[in-house]
Amino acid sequence: MHIRTLAAIVVAALVSGCAATNDGGPETVTIGFTGPLSGGAALYGRNVLDGIEMAIADINDSGGITVNGNKVTFTVQPLDDRYFPNESATNAKRLVHQYGSPVVFCPHSGGILAIQGFNATNPPFIVGAYTSEPQVVENGNPLTLMIPPKYVIYFEAFADTMMANHGKRLGRIPGAHAYAKQWTKGFSAVWEGKGGTLLTNNEIDYNTTTDFSSVVSKALSEKPDVLFVGGPSQATALVIKAAREQGFNGGFVVMDQAKFEEMNTLVPMAMLENAVGVMPMVHHPDFRAARFVEKYRQKKGEDRDPPREVSLTYGALRILARAMELAGTTTDAKAIHAKADEAASTLPDEFKPSELYGVSPQGHLRQTTIAAHIVGGKFLPLKLPNID
Repeated sequence: MHIRTLAAIVVAALVSGCAATNDGGPETVTIGFTGPLSGGAALYGRNVLDGIEMAIADINDSGGITVNGNKVTFTVQPLDDRYFPNESATNAKRLVHQYGSPVVFCPHSGGILAIQGFNATNPPFIVGAYTSEPQVVENGNPLTLMIPPKYVIYFEAFADTMMANHGKRLGRIPGAHAYAKQWTKGFSAVWEGKGGTLLTNNEIDYNTTTDFSSVVSKALSEKPDVLFVGGPSQATALVIKAAREQGFNGGFVVMDQAKFEEMNTLVPMAMLENAVGVMPMVHHPDFRAARFVEKYRQKKGEDRDPPREVSLTYGALRILARAMELAGTTTDAKAIHAKADEAASTLPDEFKPSELYGVSPQGHLRQTTIAAHIVGGKFLPLKLPNID
């Protein structure tokens, strides 16, 4: 009888989702992470995890947060899903049931959509969705926080800039993953709608391919004015390098997954000339961005610049921690999510890496977004619309 009761208590403690406490010390909440930590997208996954870890370190170093009069600190449990959605779902279940995570971050749309199949029930938890795929907040999931801007905000500005400066013939060498397919479909429609010419879609797996020379040669044989490229930064840099080495002098539309500051470690700035893409944090005009860059360099080294994934994930975790304070709970995902908008709007600027001013009713982080056009080796800002 006593053994059976004790066993039941132990099992309940493991799966209840309650945060751990340490004999009167602060409560410790485990934030979950499932993403690619090996393979071709490992750097991308690591960047998202870095943002979580950096926010947790800053919160804990300042004494934690206070929830219902109790001190709370954080830890993160990362699991590698190798970019496979089925592994993302398995990892998320483990993080919630074994570690009691009220929030699980995932940095790819396939994994996020898989997790959304069960995150609203049994037990409910928030998906920290690091993807610009609009579907993750347009499908009605009630417990999602979509962190980056939707990729559709880039289409008009990128197409107008490239057409005005280079021409209307668009060669395409996009990634083969689901997210890249949707990006390609959306941008191609806008390009064609503006009177542009779509050349062959030379889709290729950026995560497994190491030699892009043949696919680039095929794309260039159609005499494009502009090349559309994008996947993980390292692979995208190799595509751009191959195009320049084969004589391409036109512009590049770079999908928002790839980051200029990371590509510039593999190829010189001259090869990135005439490209449009995500504005590096180190060149971002927002005063909060400059402060975040300084903070990041203090932790990682003066020669390191924070990728956008680091900064936005940092801000998202800060907002969720603030939402826990406002909701008075670390375990009730619905209550925490309901306070996310107020948390974002009241979070002090010192905890924001850029202008993050709210959360939409659908769960999208509201923010001011600025893209970049590289001209003469300088990052010229492109102001983008705000889209919920």
